[in-house]
Amino acid sequence: MDRIQKNFGFGFMRLPMQDGEIDLAETSKMVDAFLDAGFNYFDTAHGYLQGKSETALKTCLTSRYPRSSYVLTDKLTANFFKTEADIRPCFEAQLAACGVEYFDFYLMHAQGHTNYDHFKACRAYETAFALKAEGKVRHVGISFHDTPEMLEQILTEYPQIEVVQIQFNYADYDDPAVQSRACYEVCRKYGKPVIVMEPVKGGNLVKLPEDAKAVLDALHGGSPASYALRFAAGFPGMLMVLSGMSSMEQMQDNISFMADFKPLDETELAAVRNVQEIFRSKHLIPCTSCRYCTDGCPQHISIPDLFAIMNTKQLYHDWNADYYYSAVHTAPGRKASDCLECGKCEKVCPQHLPIRQLLKDVAKEFEKK
Repeated sequence: MDRIQKNFGFGFMRLPMQDGEIDLAETSKMVDAFLDAGFNYFDTAHGYLQGKSETALKTCLTSRYPRSSYVLTDKLTANFFKTEADIRPCFEAQLAACGVEYFDFYLMHAQGHTNYDHFKACRAYETAFALKAEGKVRHVGISFHDTPEMLEQILTEYPQIEVVQIQFNYADYDDPAVQSRACYEVCRKYGKPVIVMEPVKGGNLVKLPEDAKAVLDALHGGSPASYALRFAAGFPGMLMVLSGMSSMEQMQDNISFMADFKPLDETELAAVRNVQEIFRSKHLIPCTSCRYCTDGCPQHISIPDLFAIMNTKQLYHDWNADYYYSAVHTAPGRKASDCLECGKCEKVCPQHLPIRQLLKDVAKEFEKK
């Protein structure tokens, strides 16, 4: 990890596009600007950009610069292997696609309760540790989208894990669905350096509501992206903050404040907290996540979490809420549409919410055929 320069990484999941294809010339210029500014960390995965992210890295980075000049992370994704025997050929194909002989970091991708058993059954972790012993991987870690309890289970069962990549930004910091803060605290408990993904929440912390944007503009200190990235990077134990950049303008803006990184000061933190409150005030369901409703639910529906996801979807309109609905906070028989309308939840809700109707609204939003 000592080869990493600075704390800002180039995520190859979002890149400049032209006529539906990656603009390789523009991406190469962005790579040049990134390296010239003293940064050297790049992140990809086999499925990013319909499988074209790795080959773009080869064209724009690895074929143009010596191996010692950059740090490269790739990931093992569940849908690219069915058995243990599939993993090594997949790994070798990734090396070839990227044009390298080893990866600095190799992460078990998007770990959570929906795929962790598959990784265990196929001995994916054991294979990754073996690849490290062979010198084809320098560090083994995970990227993670699930609950802090699930993260703690994984880190307990595989203490050899060296780094954890989590979704972390000021909007999700105390969000009861994503639980960025709680996941971060698990990483700190187990002494794992953190790599941050989605620091601007897929661009939603750049395209702010007008009242929230006005709060940050009043600081006269930088772009909305600058406050989001500096918020995430300012916590202890943050090894790296990733950003997927789709234009040179975005690259230059990020470089301008991350080249000589300074954490948010108290005035800036207060402004971010103000923006957080503005976001909370826009939530359509005034659920406080007391969880009184869940104790007696015969279907064991995680009602507060589903409401939090609904609020997130209404506020940000992004894919992330759909993922958390389908992959993290629901299970067979525990979706919003599985409500029996018994009404037990409404009898104990301190906020007197019309939970049965709200669950129908959630089902309509997330369970579209």
